[in-house]
Amino acid sequence: MTLSPASKRLIAASLFLLAARPSRALAEPVDVPDPGIDLAGMDRSVAPGEDFFRYANGVWLKTTEIPPDRGAYGVGSIVTERTSARTVELIREAAAGSAAAGSPARKVADYYATFMDLPAIEARGLRPLQPSLDRIAAIADVRDLSRVLGGTLRADVDAMNATNYYTDNLFGLWIAQDFDAERYVPFLLQGGLDMPDRDYYLDPAPRMAEIRAKHQEHIAALLKLAGLSDPAARAARVFELERRIAEAHWKREDSENVARVNNHWTRKQFDTAAPGMDWAAFFAEAGLAGVSDFVVWQPSAVTGLSALVAGQPLASWKDYLALHAIEHSAAVLPDAFSQEAFQFHGAVLGGATQRADRWKRAVAATNSALGEAVGRLYTERYFPPAAKARLQEMVKNITAAFSRRIDALAWMTPATRAQAKAKLAVLKVGVGYPDRWIDYSGLEVVRGDAFGNLHRAEMFEYRGNLGKLGQPVDRAEWVMTPQTVNAVNLPVLNAMNFPAGILQPPYFDLARPVAMDYGAIGAIIGHEISHSFDDQGAQFDAKGRLRNWWTDEDLSHFRSSSKKLVEQYDAYKPLPDLALNGKLTLSENIADVAGLAAAYDAYRLSLGGKPAPVVAGLTGDQQFFIAYAQSWRGKSREPSLRRQVLGDSHSPGAYRVATVRNLDAWYDAFGVKPGQALYLPPAERVRVW
Repeated sequence: MTLSPASKRLIAASLFLLAARPSRALAEPVDVPDPGIDLAGMDRSVAPGEDFFRYANGVWLKTTEIPPDRGAYGVGSIVTERTSARTVELIREAAAGSAAAGSPARKVADYYATFMDLPAIEARGLRPLQPSLDRIAAIADVRDLSRVLGGTLRADVDAMNATNYYTDNLFGLWIAQDFDAERYVPFLLQGGLDMPDRDYYLDPAPRMAEIRAKHQEHIAALLKLAGLSDPAARAARVFELERRIAEAHWKREDSENVARVNNHWTRKQFDTAAPGMDWAAFFAEAGLAGVSDFVVWQPSAVTGLSALVAGQPLASWKDYLALHAIEHSAAVLPDAFSQEAFQFHGAVLGGATQRADRWKRAVAATNSALGEAVGRLYTERYFPPAAKARLQEMVKNITAAFSRRIDALAWMTPATRAQAKAKLAVLKVGVGYPDRWIDYSGLEVVRGDAFGNLHRAEMFEYRGNLGKLGQPVDRAEWVMTPQTVNAVNLPVLNAMNFPAGILQPPYFDLARPVAMDYGAIGAIIGHEISHSFDDQGAQFDAKGRLRNWWTDEDLSHFRSSSKKLVEQYDAYKPLPDLALNGKLTLSENIADVAGLAAAYDAYRLSLGGKPAPVVAGLTGDQQFFIAYAQSWRGKSREPSLRRQVLGDSHSPGAYRVATVRNLDAWYDAFGVKPGQALYLPPAERVRVW
């Protein structure tokens, strides 16, 4: 999950009192009608100090099977399934209703219905794709190749907000505020791989070699389905080209180092810094001919990829582009293409054993194309004003708690503290849905044309992003749809989004004790707020500019704490041959530690000095931490876990739960003692904020 989350603070005296609180014995379970947490899913035979994740989730882990259409399954999956079921009901209602032609509701209904009409898709065969394949086949020189590559450019990455670095196109485009000024600028990122990350092509481990062999088989199978001759030889050429592309790529942890990625290139610099590509042809085809200033995220990768454009045989590039055109559109081509794409990407890379039902894929496709139109229907039905008010109050409280934590930092100098509090004071928070909805009047949805609908939707989004250039920066912009089960911090905008989709049980429940909400959604709020002050977010000021606002002394202390957290997570080994990468996951781990601490402080302050109600024999503090651990409940098949560890900046759920070992209050709540597996001496507990 691309979860980003947020906020924390407390008074020094309060911290002292918390540390002095006596340990609590673990209570026996008590039957209550609806405790607000899953008591039956816990495994009380496991000591919290040995494995808190299993203590909170052990029975659920033993008794829950991962559905065959998934490589991983957990709370996020369960809530997403519930949201999808609600969404498809809304879409079907729109289809059965009297929505006017061209209205958002009608477009939603028609997009979904067309995706679901598999007989019509089968009847059209490859005809919708043929013009693209013909254009690829007609490539005669580097200029032609550059034009075709430029025509594939889409607004399909988001390096800072959604931490999405992946694009199957050779380059990815992200339109965002310049790191140095309040204006929009195009960011160009490396891309072009069919598999998720460079390590899949370059890692010598036997398991990765197996995946590479299956990848070549997959490429050959798709090319054969498309009727191309000698698919095995073509597949070998495609794979070799992608291997060379992978060699040019930066490692993920380097791509997430904002100190290295803010590289301004003028349009003319591309010709000298990255020779090979016909950049004039590329940018003209991409609709960027009039743009003079770019930010190049991975300069050496762009240079390397451009050299490959001129240095590799045109035949290899034609096969490569044909493969990517087919794979990119597989969902709206005859079912054999979709099935083959699933066999590799879903089964080999993800561990799933069967595709998701077509209606689920149709909901996902409709959300991708018309997300805010669907979201408007969703929030009108499922997001009451009371939920928004409660969440806004929690955000306010957690932000206040974070502010108090800043005040209590003995190591922070007044100058840095003032800058941190200034940034926190203007942090913009969106709850449930955006203030302004996207206008979809410019998107044509044609009943019966699934292929065309997909590509018109992509171009609609692309043109919308290009349209930002030259316009004032919109700090109210949302990057997630309201029905998304996630949350996000937007460091360049100094803003956060908490979509309605995540604001439901077990993350958020108006009917249960506040301790549980603060432990679940509160920790997510705290996490997102903390992203403004993690190793990356802390480099941006209140206006979203990349600027050092730290004293040297304070920055040194911050980096020292960060280093301890890297070492803590480097020691975790989810697979026998694969450990976590503490540098890759550092931003998220900082946000987890700081966010949970802030949420806890806010929860204690919300009690107003009164004792928390005991529920099912559990104290308020125990409820808080168990709710947190259950919010990260999940299990993964080996391929899915491997993919996450290699390419995701978020640690797997069990290790996010291990965050608790850095909070003194957790030790007090569960009587955790030296010698237990999770025990850390006080001096080794990481306190970043």
